[in-house]
Amino acid sequence: MSHFVNMEVFSNYQKYIDNEQELRENIRIVVREIEHLAKDATIHLQVIHSDLTKINNACTLARQQIEACAKKYEKLSTLVPAGQYYRYSDHWTYITQRLIFLIALVIYLEAGFLVTRETAAEMLGLKIKQSDGFHLDIEDYLLGILLLASELSRFATNSVTMGDYERPLNISHFIGDLNTGFRLLNMKNDGLRKRFDALKYDVKKIEEVVYDVSIRGLSNPAETKDQPKAADPVE
Repeated sequence: MSHFVNMEVFSNYQKYIDNEQELRENIRIVVREIEHLAKDATIHLQVIHSDLTKINNACTLARQQIEACAKKYEKLSTLVPAGQYYRYSDHWTYITQRLIFLIALVIYLEAGFLVTRETAAEMLGLKIKQSDGFHLDIEDYLLGILLLASELSRFATNSVTMGDYERPLNISHFIGDLNTGFRLLNMKNDGLRKRFDALKYDVKKIEEVVYDVSIRGLSNPAETKDQPKAADPVE
């Protein structure tokens, strides 16, 4: 009696499934290592909400974790088959956005301007162009930057509590420029558009802090005016 189904075919299918599962598990292992490093960086940076004198040290420690993440991304890039970045990108998309946020926060605290996609990618050891291989997707960059707005709105409030009345004004200028930059984009990604919609609440919260500081006469308009605007155009 002849067989109508070649069982050897299913054996080959199983080999493919096993290899795919092994690859994804190896990717997950590296991503978990990146997540652990990012968590440590986040913990270091939380001190900015309670002690302004420790900001520089917090940024230094966070940078060390970010540098370690770059080595993990290098390892990750060797696991992903050429040309199949988006097939597996769901594993690292969220943590990459989180790291962009952390990088943006560090750069803002150190220098007062918006980190570019090129600089963020370089710090993580990633490429810019998709054709070059393992790269920083522009939407991951933008979503990470939007996370920064929420953190800075919280920072503005806590700065007042710690007696720094000028910082909220500078943050307000920065977030205002950021908001203007994002309004220039035609966002078709649902996640990006929804996160941008939340930006207006961050803007409003910061404006309320600035207004409260102003009516109480706690700010120095002359000093604030002399401060350079802290934002580069969003790419």
